[in-house]
Amino acid sequence: MYTVRVSRRFVAQHFLTVPDAGPENDLHSHRFEVEVEVAGPELNEHDYLVDIDDLAGRIDDLVDEYADSTLNDRPRFEGYNPSVERFARVFCDRLLAGIETDGIETAIVTMWEDETAAASYETTVGE
Repeated sequence: MYTVRVSRRFVAQHFLTVPDAGPENDLHSHRFEVEVEVAGPELNEHDYLVDIDDLAGRIDDLVDEYADSTLNDRPRFEGYNPSVERFARVFCDRLLAGIETDGIETAIVTMWEDETAAASYETTVGE
């Protein structure tokens, strides 16, 4: 199995919408790091699993959209608690919708909300 990983750092804000989350219920910032890993068993005719520049470009587009914004105000979080777990899922779904996925069997997005806490979302591509 081949894997390709790309990561980026950015700052965004949110506040949790669940009861009794303490200071997390107040608007605050995180220095997020998103790590994207895609995997598949075969390389294409160019000996790539995926074009890293294309993958990185799509990640950059999403980071630009979320950086310096409040997650609660973004349409994909409407009606949801903007947890780091939810953010990993939203980022993954949007990423895969915007890249060529031929040859990719799995994708994992890990969203770090600081240097000690992260959540991941893993999905099988094409199912």
